[in-house]
Amino acid sequence: MTFANAARPTKTEAPRPGLLIVDDDPLIADSLSFLLEADFLVTSRASRGAAIAWLREQPAAPKLALIDLGLPPCPHRPDEGYALIADLLAHAPDTRIVVLSGQGEEGLARHARALGATEFVSKPAQPAALHALLRQLAETCSPPPPALPALIGDSEPVIRLRAQIVQYADLPYPVLVEGESGTGKDIVANCLHAGTTRGGQPFLALNCAAISPSLVEPTLFGHARGAFTGAQTARAGYFEEAASGSLFLDEIGELPLDLQAKLLRVLENGEYQRVGETQLRRSSARIIAATNRDLSEEVRAGRFRSDLYHRLSVFTITLPALRDMDGDRLQLLEHFRGQFCAQLERQPFSLAADARAAWLAYGFPGNVRELRNIVIRLSTKYPGREVGLAELQAEFDPAGNTPAAPALYDALARDLSEVALDELRAGGFRLDARLREWEGAYIDAAMRLARGNVSAAARLLGIARTTLYHRMDAPDADAGRDD
Repeated sequence: MTFANAARPTKTEAPRPGLLIVDDDPLIADSLSFLLEADFLVTSRASRGAAIAWLREQPAAPKLALIDLGLPPCPHRPDEGYALIADLLAHAPDTRIVVLSGQGEEGLARHARALGATEFVSKPAQPAALHALLRQLAETCSPPPPALPALIGDSEPVIRLRAQIVQYADLPYPVLVEGESGTGKDIVANCLHAGTTRGGQPFLALNCAAISPSLVEPTLFGHARGAFTGAQTARAGYFEEAASGSLFLDEIGELPLDLQAKLLRVLENGEYQRVGETQLRRSSARIIAATNRDLSEEVRAGRFRSDLYHRLSVFTITLPALRDMDGDRLQLLEHFRGQFCAQLERQPFSLAADARAAWLAYGFPGNVRELRNIVIRLSTKYPGREVGLAELQAEFDPAGNTPAAPALYDALARDLSEVALDELRAGGFRLDARLREWEGAYIDAAMRLARGNVSAAARLLGIARTTLYHRMDAPDADAGRDD
């Protein structure tokens, strides 16, 4: 990648949006910084760890991130880049991510977009085009509205979710919100707060993964003057500022073990102390916690306190994955299409019949966040146009296309048909036993791939975690039946 012929843009008077560049090639990082620093407040880092460490120390996240997929320790593989996309969005969900990668395969681009990247640009990039893209994103994608101002959908899982929110909203007890990344746990937390008598009180949110572990305690509990280096004045913490409102602790599974004990104390008796003080203070804030981890598995692994888990999970809400929400995908499409076409001042796109069928069949591994990003891209690329099947599939992550190709179905059907004929002719066949055998094989394979993580295995199988537990524990009740 070279910028030898690039003209450096004239410096503007407007405030420069923040831009984080993550690339382990110092020549590329320096060239990009030189090209873009007139219009962006540029920071560059060479690895995922360095980028996240820098981000944790910033008072505000950058508006944009320009990252390479091939990062150390495995620069020839995209894994570290994929992990960085997920980490960036966990710490700064409003940051727009542009992937700039020498690994230009279309499958990599789709997977990066499914994880939440806004654009994918192959190296070598045209400097003027890259600069124009970043300027456009800074101007038109600044910060988006919340993913769901209301719970969109009429499927059974969404109906149950609404009922749970109504049931738990005005209770004083903690609520644990579980669900895959991108399912809208923050939206549910807001609904739990807004639907209560606390609705007029503060609602404060802290992403436990987005802040340095050393800063979590003073952020939550406050600190006295001189309590640590840099504490020049006393400061109230989130518990104090939340007053009688709600405190939303996102990614609670990332909370350090030593702080879990202090959080447990607040949950049990409402008491806490500012860092550097001996005076006891009291909090009446309601705790809403969220996680995309299986906390019961974290407890078994010794990474999360069992007593805190039981205090947090007085009530538990498990958010459905988008693949389990049936026709709600079309309602969400219409909702976001109207929202972003109005924001971008463009005519809405439409889906051809085959594209509409593909939309309904797609698995959306990135859930509502991925759906929203796809709608943004379609609204930008095809204003006022009909989107065909090929154009739509170009936006999909191959991992989300769960249905097998028709040819594969045909081959499997022919093979299985022959096997079935032979077994039925032999006599003594029991369909229930054979189905249990197949189900057990798939569960074993999923558990091996997920390295024993039940939540991850359930996602691979496309079923709920509770359903998987039930099927793993169910006895072979039908074994030996003759009826």
